[in-house]
Amino acid sequence: MFIGVLELFKIGIGPSSSHTVGPMVAAGDFAARVRAHVAANPALSGLRLRCTLKGSLAYTGKGHASDRAVALGLHGFRPAALAEVDVDAVTARIWKTTTVDVGGDTPVRFVAADDVVFDRGEPLAEHPNGMIFALLDDGDSVCLTETYFSIGGGFVNTLAEMDELVAPLKTQVLDDVPYPFDSAAAMLAMAAESRLDIATMKLANEKVRQSAATLDDGIAAVWLAMRRCVENGLAADGVLPGSLALPRRAAALYRKLSEQPARATVNDWLCAYAMAVNEENAAGHMVVTAPTNGAAGVIPAVLHYFVEHEGGSAQQVRDFLLTAAAIGGLIKHRSSISGAEVGCQGEVGSAAAMAAAGLCAVRGGTPPQVENAAEIALEHHLGMTCDPVDGLVQVPCIERNGFGAIKAFTAASLALHGTGQHYMPLDACIAAMRQTGQEMSHKFKETSLGGLAVSLTEC
Repeated sequence: MFIGVLELFKIGIGPSSSHTVGPMVAAGDFAARVRAHVAANPALSGLRLRCTLKGSLAYTGKGHASDRAVALGLHGFRPAALAEVDVDAVTARIWKTTTVDVGGDTPVRFVAADDVVFDRGEPLAEHPNGMIFALLDDGDSVCLTETYFSIGGGFVNTLAEMDELVAPLKTQVLDDVPYPFDSAAAMLAMAAESRLDIATMKLANEKVRQSAATLDDGIAAVWLAMRRCVENGLAADGVLPGSLALPRRAAALYRKLSEQPARATVNDWLCAYAMAVNEENAAGHMVVTAPTNGAAGVIPAVLHYFVEHEGGSAQQVRDFLLTAAAIGGLIKHRSSISGAEVGCQGEVGSAAAMAAAGLCAVRGGTPPQVENAAEIALEHHLGMTCDPVDGLVQVPCIERNGFGAIKAFTAASLALHGTGQHYMPLDACIAAMRQTGQEMSHKFKETSLGGLAVSLTEC
């Protein structure tokens, strides 16, 4: 089992990895297929594109900007490239266009406001985040179609790939990686046998796939993007986009803490940093999936605190992210990080487990202590629902990242005070999270049909 650190941590834009980044990636893939199909069939005419969003994508896609993401992807834009672009301006231009350029002389009609369909009927059986792309001719017959699933963290699978899966995530098996652990138990056994820490084993696995220079540059770019996202959020005031007209709070909180640092607690700082990131995410700005956009503030908050308040070094930043990625890979492989599939326990819960492991490691924790830290953090998110108010990644998502960072910090501290021996293994906790998600009502899994999303009574 291999899930790379640069696959888990991807630079892109908000507000959602599964509802924004995933649909954009899927749309880009389908656009490439359309281009090839049109080139092979130059006599086609009267073509148009349609995308039908299913399940959670239909219920909360408007608030998560899924229609914008589809349009951007069909027009050739990719999440990472949009991190430095005025996405609102690009989207405004696209909304005025009626065709997509697929090469050659054949125009393909696509009107974003009409041709992205939010179908709130039965979801597709394979995953709650399904989308069906179709190329239609002038008689409304389907010339080309593909079904995609956005399975969390910006990862996308086609219907054929979903049918081939033997785990919740399509993973790459590398026979030649030196430490191919696919469970926490195997990870600890390999650490004990090799006498290496988790970051070192993860690094050795990564170097099989890419050069050390590429990896170092990639990790440095991820950390720079995380840090910039924190700083951007701490400097921004105003109101977040969307129906809630929610005011930003991170900048004001940060100013207050900076004016009276002696009265500020670690919890205060962590909340300021995490909320800064998730306010940027809610605004559709640059963010790093960590491991999702909805949970993007937890890991940067804990790591930013470690660097700014505890003097963390560049080497420790790399070890933190490698350790976090090892834990995140296990959770992805053995369960899910999709809020639409398992609720927010799979998003903020996973992020907290990853952050706790990373912090424990760079503070000198042994592999058993690191595994314990991850388990503590995940255990205390079990059962958490994904119930965004009005389908926006704002309430309770922004504050929830702050509390996820606090739990991660606490879990790392508790684990470091112990020996690493504990009752509940991380593998069992991950299994419990998956079972809980399977048995959770769809109303509480990113559909905005239950929980906080329907609990506000206007007087």
